[in-house]
Amino acid sequence: MQKDDLKSLVTQMYENLLKQIDEQEGANKEQVINYLKDSVNVISTINNDEIDSMTHARAAFTNAYKELTDKSLASYKDTNIRFEELARMHKNTINEYVQQEIDLSLITEKFNDIQSHMIDEVKKANSIISNLSNQVKVLEETTNLDPLTKVFNRRALIAYLDDVCSKTMNNQLHLLMLDIDNFKAINDTYGHIAGDKVLIFIANIFRKTLRDGDKIFRYGGEEFVIVLNRIDDSHCKEITNRLLELIRKSKLIYKGKNLQVTMSIGATTYTQNDTPDTIINRADKALYKAKMSGKDQFQIAEDL
Repeated sequence: MQKDDLKSLVTQMYENLLKQIDEQEGANKEQVINYLKDSVNVISTINNDEIDSMTHARAAFTNAYKELTDKSLASYKDTNIRFEELARMHKNTINEYVQQEIDLSLITEKFNDIQSHMIDEVKKANSIISNLSNQVKVLEETTNLDPLTKVFNRRALIAYLDDVCSKTMNNQLHLLMLDIDNFKAINDTYGHIAGDKVLIFIANIFRKTLRDGDKIFRYGGEEFVIVLNRIDDSHCKEITNRLLELIRKSKLIYKGKNLQVTMSIGATTYTQNDTPDTIINRADKALYKAKMSGKDQFQIAEDL
């Protein structure tokens, strides 16, 4: 990693930490310590040979979606202020002629001027909205990072598997498809904010448990994919069981309630003729079997 990359990364980390402290009324020392610990984990995983490793690390200290939201709110605030000014102009014009003889041509001119200003402001607002919408679309189409959990997203998974399947693999690779059990019930009972916290909680467990060379992806909704590199079947089973146990025993407190979380996992091994679709489909079938067999367990794909 180059010196400029390091300086850029540390600057983003510092600015993001200050922003988090400013945004939290009850910021404390423990939160800062946890942030720095997470920062160490992110930086320690940087590997220039891995997909978007540096980009991933930088993005962990920023949130492009939040920045767009901030722009949208600022734009809305400015537009709202201008419309309030136009409303005052409208009111003052009416008050000005309440007790006077109405000069129809003059008042028409003033109201036309106000209407012209309003049309201009609406056009500006629509232009800003269109521009921000395009930025969101580009961000969704180009980013490799899930904005909520800060792990890789589905787009990055397909790109990674495309690369894997195009090479001759000498080392064993295992793919895990993981799904949070009863996630809809969590959302229905505690709300979507609680559901988001569960997803972040699970992603953090993965990051702290897995090796640097393993890859974590949010596949969609409550589903994750983990790619275990350079590992045999017995070690894959060992890691998978450890993940299940850690999730099962971990405590997540939300508004004073202890949320019990478990996961089901489907596992498969990469074979030389695999495509991204075939390896994902096998893992998905194994995941379905784990769900049908009682959840909170893992099953291995049999049709290799």
